[in-house]
Amino acid sequence: MQTDRKQCDFLVLGSGIAGLTFALKVAPHGRVCIVTKKHRAESNTNYAQGGIAAVTSKEDSFEMHVRDTVEAGGGLCNEEVVRTIIQEGPARIADLIALGMKFSEREIPRSRGAKELDLGKEGGHSKRRILHAKDVTGREVERALLAAAAEQPNIEMLEDHVAIDLITSHKLGLGGPNRCLGAYVFDKKNQRVITFQARAVLLATGGCGKVYLYTTNPDIATGDGVAMAYRAGAAVANMEFIQFHPTCLYHPKAKSFLISEAVRGEGGVLKTIEGVEFMDAYHALKSLAPRDVVARAIDSEMKRSGADYVLLDITHKTARFTMERFPNIYGTCLQYGIDITKEPIPVVPAAHYQCGGVLTSVNGETEIAGLYGVGEVACTGLHGANRLASNSLLEALVCAHRASQQVTAAPLPPVDCAIPDWQSGEAADADEMVVVSHIWDEIRRLMWDYVGIVRTNKRLQRARKRIDNLQAEIQEYYWDFRVTSDLLELRNIATTAELIIHCALQRPESRGLHYNLDFPNPNLEWAQRDSILRHQLD
Repeated sequence: MQTDRKQCDFLVLGSGIAGLTFALKVAPHGRVCIVTKKHRAESNTNYAQGGIAAVTSKEDSFEMHVRDTVEAGGGLCNEEVVRTIIQEGPARIADLIALGMKFSEREIPRSRGAKELDLGKEGGHSKRRILHAKDVTGREVERALLAAAAEQPNIEMLEDHVAIDLITSHKLGLGGPNRCLGAYVFDKKNQRVITFQARAVLLATGGCGKVYLYTTNPDIATGDGVAMAYRAGAAVANMEFIQFHPTCLYHPKAKSFLISEAVRGEGGVLKTIEGVEFMDAYHALKSLAPRDVVARAIDSEMKRSGADYVLLDITHKTARFTMERFPNIYGTCLQYGIDITKEPIPVVPAAHYQCGGVLTSVNGETEIAGLYGVGEVACTGLHGANRLASNSLLEALVCAHRASQQVTAAPLPPVDCAIPDWQSGEAADADEMVVVSHIWDEIRRLMWDYVGIVRTNKRLQRARKRIDNLQAEIQEYYWDFRVTSDLLELRNIATTAELIIHCALQRPESRGLHYNLDFPNPNLEWAQRDSILRHQLD
């Protein structure tokens, strides 16, 4: 296979809010290459509907936001990290607005036309603090950041490029502490592998929703960053905590369309298919309970009744309010014949957010020098056992800023060693692609059935046994055949699935998003205890 070489100061893997924010802040200090798997705007950020949680109202406070985050996190949040991110949030929001981000506003009552930020409320929040751009916040964030990046001559964006593996000093057999020296990247269009050398590499690859059969994530969310970091020797933590969004549109032709939590924040009520409210039996906050509670409640109701979905009803609001507050949700549902101003929305839970990830500091530092992780790929301690709604974009903004400061304040010396070209198998058999597609489907289904919203030890053991067998098949296939993006993603979802299963088996309790029927209660011995895995390097 054809190979090529590139050098840069900062290699950014991912083009969501974390990667773009970091790239913009380090661009004055050196050459930046952003590698993105598909189109530059294709990221989990782009699909984020709800908004960014930050304290901007006089009725709110840092203490209230900290308390809400810690309560949602089920006893596993690192409170120092929580305070840092929440307290620095308003300044990072100001940075975003300065770049051209336009948040929704509302007229201040009795003020003769003066306006203020229109703050939304979502599950688990005690105050209105969600800054949003109607119900397409992520799309507006991407627009503002991409426009700013396009004006930076030091930033190069490479679309349709897939990272294969990180290059480390340990892999090259060099002495001293392990350091990241770059990455091997597959150029899909030109069918070549590029060897990137970089002083610093940022993982901003997002999450792993496609590991599951049903997800709100785009197709790119295959756990690439977590899998690559683990193979390189970085610690991975708390992967058992996968957040299932309670409300994904249920329709045979709709592909993973999220119904924002903000719909419940504005008064939407969950009901059975018979039209009976049921959340009061599960939590005092009813339909505004934290996501893990709501997802399990829906799962329980569906299993009890045999129904394929439940209903989310916001018809008691005026049609004008619903159409103006949720134009994207209204328009999309209407395409599928559902007028949400007149009828409830059929919804089901779906894999949504990875609360664990590559173990990092609040500055994005991993255990490998020169390797940083920011956003959903990282586990900073902010989310604990369950992410509070709309804290994810906040974390990405703050930690990307801090990582940029860290990497420019104490830069590592340039890479000064010979890095070999990528070596791969040369076989290419189109008939064998059915193997890739079959294993891909099998992994996603076994994860949904055995490692889903509700788990048991028996299901987890069964999943571990099957994933071990599949891993052996993938490894044999991987080294025999020529690299393709499908094969690379299959390898990564298998590794990520394995990490989720092993972390789940390590935690003998139910906490936050990890609910095991064999251990239905929290275990005090596991309070503030992380499930950490490290790959044994040769």
